[in-house]
Amino acid sequence: MTPDTCSVLIVDDDAAMRQMLGSLFGEQGYQVQQASSAAEALELASEREFDAILSDIKMPGKSGIAMVGELRHIRPDTPVVLMTAFGSIDSAVEAMRAGAFDYITKPFEPEAVLLTLERAIEQRALEEENRRLRRAVDQTSSFGDLIGGSPAMREIFALIRKVAHGRSSVLITGESGTGKEVVARTLHYHGSRADKPFVPINCTALPEGLLESELFGHVRGAFTGAHTSKRGLFEKANGGTLFLDEIGDMSLGLQSKLLRVLQDGEIRPVGGNQATKVDVRIVAATNKDLQEEMEEGRFREDLYYRLNVIPIRIPPLRERPEDVPALADAFVRKHSDGSRRSLSPQAIDRLKTCTWKGNARELENVIERALALSDEVELGVEDLPIGRMGNVQEGFDVVAESEAALQHAAREQISLRDLEELYIEEVLKLTRGNKVQAAKILGIDRKTLYRRAERRSHAH
Repeated sequence: MTPDTCSVLIVDDDAAMRQMLGSLFGEQGYQVQQASSAAEALELASEREFDAILSDIKMPGKSGIAMVGELRHIRPDTPVVLMTAFGSIDSAVEAMRAGAFDYITKPFEPEAVLLTLERAIEQRALEEENRRLRRAVDQTSSFGDLIGGSPAMREIFALIRKVAHGRSSVLITGESGTGKEVVARTLHYHGSRADKPFVPINCTALPEGLLESELFGHVRGAFTGAHTSKRGLFEKANGGTLFLDEIGDMSLGLQSKLLRVLQDGEIRPVGGNQATKVDVRIVAATNKDLQEEMEEGRFREDLYYRLNVIPIRIPPLRERPEDVPALADAFVRKHSDGSRRSLSPQAIDRLKTCTWKGNARELENVIERALALSDEVELGVEDLPIGRMGNVQEGFDVVAESEAALQHAAREQISLRDLEELYIEEVLKLTRGNKVQAAKILGIDRKTLYRRAERRSHAH
């Protein structure tokens, strides 16, 4: 937002002050209007919006503070800067309580009032952009890389917006595959640390000794093979966010060292004595029940409370089936290699009935495999590698079950022709008599299936 697109209202009963401020702001390119009283200012504000209002406090009739109170009902988003020659802590507190953006005292330097006005306008622009983003999120099923329109996901979107700009530790809990790292990245890239590093590490990926070195770094000669000094992830994430995935699997010894970093804000590399200050926001995640882990003595209670300042629980996909269509559509677009492919309404309905033990990660796997195995532009139910009971694992077990069935048929000496007929009957039962779907599953022409069915009916 530039000055020539911003409108400012100056409110003061002193005509000379209004003229001076009008010239000052006008020279900077601001569009300026003036009012000689609070009543006149309120009337003007009811007719049009201003990007900021600069008002005297002491005026005949209604005071500037009273004007701010009434303005909150007319234009609650308009920032007001109050000014007075009778500056005091009491009037400053009263002004801020009334809802003023800031407070300056006369006499003031032109640069100071210009800077205050600029900050007020920037704050209004930021709040308007946040409202626009919130409206956009409310109208869609996504927020950053997060996808979901269910009430539970909208609550997570709202919570991320509230805490993204803070520095408090965040603990994300949820089953495997629910997207805990996606939530962590969204939190980072929508906050004030977005231009700083986001550094993830899986606490189960390395043994304790190596994990300690990865986190805190080490000095040369700290252990066998440490030929040079190495910066740890805390230093690499300085100013940004460190994402500790699967924190519930961290050893108690390392938990103690992590707690010390959270308390002191400084790290010591392995083998070193020199402490280094770090400014890192910790976002941790786990699929374990940390309350149970604490009761069993596997997780430190004091560390838990340091991490769990802001808890975010991601519900499993089976608790929010309404999110399946948006997720499935996103995965189709991701794995379609630029081609226009989609899921039929029946396929989407079928996906919504699945239990999704692996959550969004499992859904993505099913979509990717379906796209790879089918040449259809629109994927139907028959193209989905899932079992009849809506359980994806059943689909994974189909090959093993088929082998057992064939072994049984061979032992019973069932002829190939009879086995083929039995299989066709089973497929027709599966598709509830839909011969188009059955022919596609069988890999034969629809007319061939019709002929087979007719021959079977004559035989019977």
